[in-house]
Amino acid sequence: MRILIVGVGGIGGYFGARLLEKGADVTFLVREKRKQQLQKHGLVVRSIHGDLHVHQPKTILSGEQAETFDVILLSTKAYHLQGAIESIQPYAEENTLILPLLNGIAHMDALKAAFGEHNILGGLCFIETTLDEDGTIIQTSPIHDLVFGELSGEKTDRVRMLEDAFQGTKARITLSDQIQQDMWHKYLFISTLSGVTSLFQAPIGPIRDQEYGLETVRSLLAECGRVMRSVNAPLAGNIEEVQADKIMQMGYNMKSSLQRDMEKGLKTEADHFFKYLLDLGRANNIHTPVIAAIYTNLKIYETSLH
Repeated sequence: MRILIVGVGGIGGYFGARLLEKGADVTFLVREKRKQQLQKHGLVVRSIHGDLHVHQPKTILSGEQAETFDVILLSTKAYHLQGAIESIQPYAEENTLILPLLNGIAHMDALKAAFGEHNILGGLCFIETTLDEDGTIIQTSPIHDLVFGELSGEKTDRVRMLEDAFQGTKARITLSDQIQQDMWHKYLFISTLSGVTSLFQAPIGPIRDQEYGLETVRSLLAECGRVMRSVNAPLAGNIEEVQADKIMQMGYNMKSSLQRDMEKGLKTEADHFFKYLLDLGRANNIHTPVIAAIYTNLKIYETSLH
């Protein structure tokens, strides 16, 4: 099975390296700078699950000639999605599976419009990674999970084949029969964690310590849950309480990737995460003051970048 991974960042690079480690046929679609970095240093992973050094991973630049692929794995930031769609279209054919690992839900409509609903799988991942100055992927958390499945929940022949292709990878890759629920649950969780940590510019522990900080966490979970249910998202009945408990148990110094991006002066996925929820809420007459405050904070921050 020919696999194309868009980019060699922390997520695509990590899972791609693990697939290469077990002998999968993996190619990375990269920019010129990253190609040069890989030619100089190779694809290097430093992980508590075992280090890995792939000396000459296969790469292509956008527009280069290549055969089509069986699977294209997308792990870009949401603000790079349209560019990624344009880049991969020459490498997809009518049976190519598109497996996105982006957070949120808004990207699904764009992918369906570009490639057809039949070609799109659901997907998500749980992993903490970062790149050092040489492009080495640093992975320090026990969690390195990738979840995928048919949007219908069926375990079709094609996802069984993909499951077989992923077997033996030194990462936890799971075929789900409820991937849409999995994606909405992660969206709820990541919106809450990234929302409060970016708003207060603090790890989750100090936020929990404050009476109104914890109240804000619960209010945000409730707002997001109401908005998602208004569009019939397949949320479990008690998911807000489950996720509140999970947030209470997180490490004191845990930060969200959105907060870390702000600390580095980088662009954020504010529209993808929060404007999408605000638009759904407005369309369904749901009051969302906490989501609005988080979104406003992020847009003020982004204005300061110019």
